[in-house]
Amino acid sequence: MAKQEPIERARDELFSHIHRCGVLDANAADQDVWMTETVEYLGERYPDLQVKDLVQLKAVGMQFCKPVISRLKRRNHTADPTETNSEALLGEPREA
Repeated sequence: MAKQEPIERARDELFSHIHRCGVLDANAADQDVWMTETVEYLGERYPDLQVKDLVQLKAVGMQFCKPVISRLKRRNHTADPTETNSEALLGEPREA
């Protein structure tokens, strides 16, 4: 296995923190504050990272928090018969 670069290790650690801390369910403003603080922490853990690396890390982390299919859409989905196909894609049971 090849040795990872510091940016790759920091990215993997950031994704791990995102999953463990529940930030995915936070509102956008709280996600931004959390991400800023976490990236600052990672900058301390990985002193070889430059400012541009940290900016990139924050951008990747924020994008990671915005999934393609919204979790809120799954939870608050209304029963609209025109959305039968999207219900199947979201894993919700279809009406018979």
